[in-house]
Amino acid sequence: MDDHGESATLLAGISGALMPFGHRLMARVYYADTDFSGVVYHARYLEFLERGRSDYLRLTGVHHTELASGSHGERIVWVVRRMEIDFRAPARIDDILTVDTRTEAISGARIFMAQQLKRGEEVLVEAKVEAAIIGENGRPRRFPREWVAAFMPKSRASAD
Repeated sequence: MDDHGESATLLAGISGALMPFGHRLMARVYYADTDFSGVVYHARYLEFLERGRSDYLRLTGVHHTELASGSHGERIVWVVRRMEIDFRAPARIDDILTVDTRTEAISGARIFMAQQLKRGEEVLVEAKVEAAIIGENGRPRRFPREWVAAFMPKSRASAD
């Protein structure tokens, strides 16, 4: 049955959008994200941040399923090596959040990202993330050259 393009319209925004600085994703806070008081439970912020990073990868052409299946040669996966989080203010049920993700640096097998979770212009959470790619044997794999260009923000790439 033809949905008259409705699916394409809905899917267009589901992964957020690439921006000059990196990636932006909008997300709503649901009841399941909160504790008994209606405030987002601290561990759920990690999930909002993960969605931002995963959709950033997806829109740059790096798909977790392709990497894990070995379609690029060896099976490789992303791992978070280190994360630093500053909780500034709480998000609440029904808030619309913006997750901004940008690449700060890429070195060898590692990528360093900065993320902000905002409600409107108010910064609620800031995070610094160090992630890496590893092969089946658990050893780090060098970041592919074509990914460096895809992940470095246009504004920063032109400044270098």
